[in-house]
Parts: sequence; structure tokens; C-alpha cells
Amino acid sequence: MYQYQKSKPIKLGPIKTSSIELKDILKGWTALSFAFALLYSGTYMLGGQSFSNILSPGFGIIFLISLFTAGLGFVLHELAHKFVAQHYGCIAEFRAFDKMLYLAVGLAAFVGWIFAAPGAVMISGTVTRKENGIISIAGPATNFVLAGVFWFIAQTMPIFTIGFFVNAWLGLFNLIPFGNLDGKKVLMWSKAWWTGSVVVGVGLLFFL
Repeated sequence: MYQYQKSKPIKLGPIKTSSIELKDILKGWTALSFAFALLYSGTYMLGGQSFSNILSPGFGIIFLISLFTAGLGFVLHELAHKFVAQHYGCIAEFRAFDKMLYLAVGLAAFVGWIFAAPGAVMISGTVTRKENGIISIAGPATNFVLAGVFWFIAQTMPIFTIGFFVNAWLGLFNLIPFGNLDGKKVLMWSKAWWTGSVVVGVGLLFFL
């Protein structure tokens, strides 16, 4: 069972959270968005761009776009797990993995590649296999919905293609039935739901 750090509980409507969770969400969101901004602006050591580029207005625009496309996709993926877990009566809070955030930014800065594992929703409680599957599929499903939204926006503002590709990839990647990824738990619950979700992800990423 996950041992939570003591923190004053906060209730935002039906949502139960804490100051620690809100801080970790902001930390993960900002770090990943910065990493993607480095990547998409070409501001990394092997890309030949000077790091002074991060002070330019152009980089600032890309960072803002990353906040509301790539970064938002990762945050909402995790929060979808949280909300569904709380619906089933579990204690659920997001915790950032600081070392993985440093790794994400470091890799983006030096080689222009991102390994993004910003953190995870820590869940404490008893759920059935079906409920666990539904909690797990909520993250990829959220990414697929966001991918569709960004695809429509990108028809008139192509820069938002970033949001489409990142969210379609994130949703499909997490459906791999391996290790702690969502796909393993979804497949254990329902082969039909897992297969259908993979088809949606492949369709978005390779055929839309």
C-alpha cells in the first residue's frame, strides 16, 4: 500500500486532492512541457541550436503550445486514472517522479529525445478486475479524445499537430500489455476492449 506524505486535504467540488498532489501535477506538467518545447524547437545539443534560444519569443510560443498539447496530455492521462479510481472508492493521488523528470529534460536538452515517465497515480483500495481495467483504460481513452480534438484544431492551426501526435502515441504506447503499462491490466479485464482500443490508436496514429 502506498504511504502518502501528510498533507492538508483539499476538495474541489467532487474532486479530492491535496497541496502535495497539486504541486506534483504542476511540476510534472511544467517539466514535460519544457522538454517537448526543447525537442520541437530543435534546442538540444546534437541539434546544433544554442541554448540561448530558450530566451527567444519563438521558444516561448512553442513552450506555451507544449503546455496545452503534450504536457496537458500527460497530466489528463494520469488524472483520468485518479478520477475513475476515486469513483470506485479508492484513495488516489498523483505523485511526480523527480528523477524521471530530470531524465526527460536532460535527454531532450542533449539528444533531442524524450523518455517520459513523469509520475503515476498511487491508488490504495480494493477493486475488481473489471474496475481495475476500467481505471487503466481511462488514461489511453483520454489521450485518444484529446488527439481527436487537436486533429480538428490542427486543420486550421497546423502547429497543434504536436498535440495530435503526442496524444495518439501516448495512448497507444500505454496499451502495450507489458509491465506496469495500462495495456496489461486492460487485457486482463477484456480482450475485446483492449483490441478495440488498440485499433482506435493505430487508426489515429497511422491512418488519420
